[in-house]
Amino acid sequence: MSAIWKERPEAGNALALRLILWIAFGAGRTMARAVLYPAALYFLMRRGPERRASQHFLARVTGRRASLYQSYRHILCFSFTVLDRVYLLTERFRRFDIHCAGLADLNSALDEGRGVLLIGTHLGSFEALRALSLQRPQVPIRILLDVAQSPTVMRTLNALNPAMAATIIDVREAGPTVTIAIKQALDENAIVALLADRARPGENVRYTDFLGDAAPLPVGPWLLAAALKVPVVLAFGLYRGGNRYDLHFERFCADMPADRAQRESALPGILERFAGRMAHYARLAPYNWFNFYDFWSKAAADSVSVDAGDLLRRS
Repeated sequence: MSAIWKERPEAGNALALRLILWIAFGAGRTMARAVLYPAALYFLMRRGPERRASQHFLARVTGRRASLYQSYRHILCFSFTVLDRVYLLTERFRRFDIHCAGLADLNSALDEGRGVLLIGTHLGSFEALRALSLQRPQVPIRILLDVAQSPTVMRTLNALNPAMAATIIDVREAGPTVTIAIKQALDENAIVALLADRARPGENVRYTDFLGDAAPLPVGPWLLAAALKVPVVLAFGLYRGGNRYDLHFERFCADMPADRAQRESALPGILERFAGRMAHYARLAPYNWFNFYDFWSKAAADSVSVDAGDLLRRS
């Protein structure tokens, strides 16, 4: 099994995505979902590493050996959320039953007027969080994303919603470019969103207990939070079946001392609390876990490089 998530090929291709878009908008969501049942079965049979990663995770989170049927449900849940991206990215929110918990935490953070760092994971649908525009339409959302990792998805986003695609901050841009874009967004009291469960190759990580074993978690998001000195809110958009999504928001304390030595000693505690919240929601909705690789493998992080926080401090 490939331990490094970036080595896995992007699922699907441009033709398949064009087909699903044609079905989604031409025949509707019900027909498109019907197509996904055999597609998920095909994926289950053909993508051995992802199938084994699914069974490994489900066994860990439930404490019982996972069956092929459970892995099929897992892949099908992922497929449904991928389909729903089509509607969420084109802001067709009204077709979904979206429930929000912890919205007061997010609103109080925004009311401070310093912008908000919204931290999520590959647990559930991050796109469902775009429904925030129904609650605070005046608040812009900028997303930090590694564009090169999912070129087909980005081409699709450009075709579906060019205005939204333009709000993406590509983390592969030169350090000062990313820094300026983030600071400008926060100065406008925007939400800057990023995912904090996967380390990019060469990124600094710390091994932190997650569901009973040490997993390499990136430290960059937390150094970034410390450098920015803005409110941090955790976000989880869980798919609950049918057309329902539950959005969960939690204010998260990521304050770290200015002194570098003290900061190093504070990092493990922050990562442990973050991993604990991630584990809580993974147990709440295990089929929403969309890291289809060996999340605990130590081969996934065998080098260290400059992280986003260091880039901010040097700018």
